Amino acid sequence: MPDFNDLMKQAKTLQEQMQKKQQEIANIVVEGESGAGLVRVSMNGRHDVKEVNIDDSLMSEDKEVLEDLIAAAVNHAVRKLEDQNKEMLGDITGGLNVPEGFKFPF
Repeated sequence: MPDFNDLMKQAKTLQEQMQKKQQEIANIVVEGESGAGLVRVSMNGRHDVKEVNIDDSLMSEDKEVLEDLIAAAVNHAVRKLEDQNKEMLGDITGGLNVPEGFKFPF
């Protein structure tokens, strides 16, 4: 039977590792794009959109087309960020069978 104190130490270590990784994730920046790169969005690990670049050639397009391209670029950045999160947290959670979308409480 495992020692309770050992389990608590392991939990504390895991918590510290998770907090460190979460800080690293908050500082990364990913770029999403759509329209073959005509719309680009930079997003940090906190899902804050930091920059939006729209090619001048799109300025004559309908408003709906531009809105769709911006939404697609944001969604692309979110997916890339989720993939990076999985990769960065994988080494910590590798031994745990963590369900998809699970958020740690710390």
